[in-house]
Amino acid sequence: MTISPADDAPRRDLGADGSDALTIAFGDARADVYAVARLGLAAGGANGLVLLFHDGEPVAVAAEGGVETAAPPTTWDAVSAAGLDAETVEPLARWRLHFAGDDASFDLELEAAGAVAELDPNHAAAQAGGMAGFEQPVVARGAVRVGDRRLELDGLGQRGRSWGAPDWERIALARTVSAWMGEVAVSLTAVRPARASDHAGEAIAATVVESHDGASVALPVHEPRLTTTYDAAGRQRTAGLELWMDVDGMPRRAAGEVVCGTSLDLGRLRLDAAFLRWRMEGHEGVGRYDILRRV
Repeated sequence: MTISPADDAPRRDLGADGSDALTIAFGDARADVYAVARLGLAAGGANGLVLLFHDGEPVAVAAEGGVETAAPPTTWDAVSAAGLDAETVEPLARWRLHFAGDDASFDLELEAAGAVAELDPNHAAAQAGGMAGFEQPVVARGAVRVGDRRLELDGLGQRGRSWGAPDWERIALARTVSAWMGEVAVSLTAVRPARASDHAGEAIAATVVESHDGASVALPVHEPRLTTTYDAAGRQRTAGLELWMDVDGMPRRAAGEVVCGTSLDLGRLRLDAAFLRWRMEGHEGVGRYDILRRV
């Protein structure tokens, strides 16, 4: 499947149990600002979630659900929740992102920084999680307000789309891992079925986005491996990636260390959201590592 601008529009075929989401995450180590912003659609209406960190601490947590929409939206520009709005300037190329909260806000310009990494609906990870979608590395620039302080942000991130109908009776947890290092970006999705007990039982899909012969390409990873260390509360502290690009040869490796994070109680689910500093093959950058699990 080749992703086109039409695939970026909200899905019209979700069904009663389906959901659709636009997720943007970004980080700037110099400004020490990291955030994840999500707009979603489901049978109950629109929903939104924003987590914003500065100096290692959460400075804004906003969540809202069940927001009525006047009609089934045909673009994400028409979806607003939790003080969050997104605007498409040029499909799959340029966007704007706005958040207005009581204690913090941001106003950003996003520009695609690489090829689209697709999660094929036929992949084992998509089948296990009941979701499909795609992600793109981006450059994020603009202003962030924290209290009375205004910060200039010039960071890296990703813009992703996901849709489907996950069955949390069959899923123990789902992981979203990404690393943004300028010339190289990594995107990974892992889903653990309810019957599995550890990393080894998870279905994993990963893609490396990088430049080849002057063009950005998305390279599927033949065999991705993820290792994680946790603190006493079960929250991720460090992560390692071992990416076997083909059957032969040596794996590509990356190591990440958490710089900030928090946990949210979402009813029957718990979200452990974290941002990491990553190192890979001489490249350095930042990235996101979220774990969504059944309580």
